[in-house]
Amino acid sequence: MSTDDPGAPEPGDAATEGDAAEEANAELAERVDDAASAALTRARAVAAQRGLRPGSRPPRRTRRTPGQPGKRAPRDPALIGDQVDRLVTDRGWGVDVSAGAVMGRWPDIVGPQVAEHCQPVSFEAGVLRVRADSTSWATNLGLMRSEILKQITQVVGPDVVETLRIDGPSAPTWSKGPRRIKGRGPRDTYG
Repeated sequence: MSTDDPGAPEPGDAATEGDAAEEANAELAERVDDAASAALTRARAVAAQRGLRPGSRPPRRTRRTPGQPGKRAPRDPALIGDQVDRLVTDRGWGVDVSAGAVMGRWPDIVGPQVAEHCQPVSFEAGVLRVRADSTSWATNLGLMRSEILKQITQVVGPDVVETLRIDGPSAPTWSKGPRRIKGRGPRDTYG
């Protein structure tokens, strides 16, 4: 027993440990109450800043339409067309996609009658090659070249097709590739 306080319980006594636990719980409850009241005060200040009053309904949120300016929330689903456009832009495929649009819309660009007699064959480095059914159609397309290029510019935009190369019907040839050397050519072909 302690000589200081004759009525005080011994250390390690069950009553002493219970009192200490009750004091700790009371202190913790007081801190929780302080934190809750502080959070409530902050929430009320934010609501007052937004113009909300206790008991009033918050303003309705309007749904954003695709053509409306503004930012989308990061978790909102994106439109597939927007995603494809972003992919084409990020990868640098703009010119290739435009050239594919020229080839796919050829009858719309030149008209159905002309499209029956010629078709685009290839697109490389701004040069669109078109093959005609006959030499007379190749000549006509050569005369219509500026109109066709104007139509292509209207459909897919400028700086996609810079040159339109028109080839006649394919005939057997022994030259390989786009470059040739002047001269007599092969002699012992049928020899």
